[in-house]
Amino acid sequence: MILIFKYIFPKRYVGLTLWPLIILKDGSLKKDAILINHERIHLKQQVELLILPFYLLYIMEWLIGLCYYGNFVEAYRNISFEKEAYQNEWNLNYLKERPRWHFLKYVF
Repeated sequence: MILIFKYIFPKRYVGLTLWPLIILKDGSLKKDAILINHERIHLKQQVELLILPFYLLYIMEWLIGLCYYGNFVEAYRNISFEKEAYQNEWNLNYLKERPRWHFLKYVF
């Protein structure tokens, strides 16, 4: 399910996935197939980890990255879940081909 809620986003961000929702900053973004694919990759990751552990690992990776890089954006870009989503968002068939637990490839 896709919801539009523009008031929760910092200026650089346009989408957020909170199981089972994809939340977008603007209704026109529903037509952005790449963004929607990116967010659907996160939905798949969340299901694989039974939702709550996904969020715990996501926050833990971000905090470790923040200590390591000293930069919010750099820490975010180096979260394994984000690496997988960004590197595969252009492949609209990715979720059909994606092996289970594939985000682990991006951890190390």
